[in-house]
Amino acid sequence: MYPTPPPAPHRDFISVTLSLGQSYDGSKSWRRRSCWRKWKQLSRLQRNAILFLLTLLMLCGLVSYISVADQWRAVNGRSAEERKMRPADPPVLPAPQKADANPENFPGVLPQKPKRHFRRRPPNLQIRAPGRDSEDRRQDDTQRRDEAAGDARREEDAQRTAVSWRGAVIEPQPGTEPPSRKAEAPHKPSSQAPGIQNQAASPNERQRAVIDAFRHAWAGYRKFAWGHDELKPVSRSFSEWFGLGLTLIDALDTMWILGLRKEFEEARKWVSKKLRFQKDVDVNLFESTIRILGGLLSAYHLSGDDLFLKKAEDFGNRLMPAFQTPSKIPYSDVNIGTGAAHPPRWTSDSTVAEVTSIQLEFRELSRLTGSRKFQVRRGRAVGRECGRLATG
Repeated sequence: MYPTPPPAPHRDFISVTLSLGQSYDGSKSWRRRSCWRKWKQLSRLQRNAILFLLTLLMLCGLVSYISVADQWRAVNGRSAEERKMRPADPPVLPAPQKADANPENFPGVLPQKPKRHFRRRPPNLQIRAPGRDSEDRRQDDTQRRDEAAGDARREEDAQRTAVSWRGAVIEPQPGTEPPSRKAEAPHKPSSQAPGIQNQAASPNERQRAVIDAFRHAWAGYRKFAWGHDELKPVSRSFSEWFGLGLTLIDALDTMWILGLRKEFEEARKWVSKKLRFQKDVDVNLFESTIRILGGLLSAYHLSGDDLFLKKAEDFGNRLMPAFQTPSKIPYSDVNIGTGAAHPPRWTSDSTVAEVTSIQLEFRELSRLTGSRKFQVRRGRAVGRECGRLATG
């Protein structure tokens, strides 16, 4: 017989787990415990980084709130001041009334004649050479005084005699003539008074700033690029384009207008002794006209020095070979030493915009020198050819 199996072990207790409260159903308390568990699972470095970012965000928000609060406080203060300054009862303007078209309803108002429409036209410019300005000005003043005296006499004659509505001429009674205009006109100061108007006023702050800026730039040009075309301020050197002192000639009129006579005289000595046009160099017609020819002419007009006019005439003669073309439209480049002219290197045609924008200098040179070759060749022929190209 087999032995009897041992009896089963006896259990004295039963383990039962009871959950008090809510079970796991995605509630807030369970999520809070889950977040806290995840926070505890992070490393110390990760937790410190998160706390640092949160602190930084809070500080930025606090600073922005303070700045916005100051701005709003300033805006509210200004609005409160405006409300205090605003009157309690602002004046009310009366409603506009329509003007009566019948002038008879207003006995004290004379009927007005309709204004005559004048067609606009270009101004009548009177261009004169600097040497004859004083004589022409005296003649104009004399003619203007004669015309004013004639107009005054005609007005007085018209006031003395009146025509009634029946056509009869009514003569004024003796002793009832209107007072003369000489008594009513205010006394004008004589033109020979002490030279108060001729004295230049002291420059203001903005004008002094402009003068100081020019002196600063001119000091750099004088030190590092004197007599050359352009200054390189960064490298403290110079560059040449034509080798004719473009910056110096271009600044002559500016120095005269700013009242820098010392710098002007120094530049004039360079023009007198160093500026020579007998050079084997190609110059651009447009650039050399507006910078060299225009600079010399403006310096002559401002100072009245014949040196600049002689230099301008010499340079204008050296530019004339550029106009010797079949189409009468000048070449863009010309050699001022040999007189050889040619189109630009990058194309076979000349730029019409450059050609038509240099008339002022050549016409003024023709007027000052009395030589019509500059004006005829430059103005009529080129203008006629450009007009033909535009219409054709």
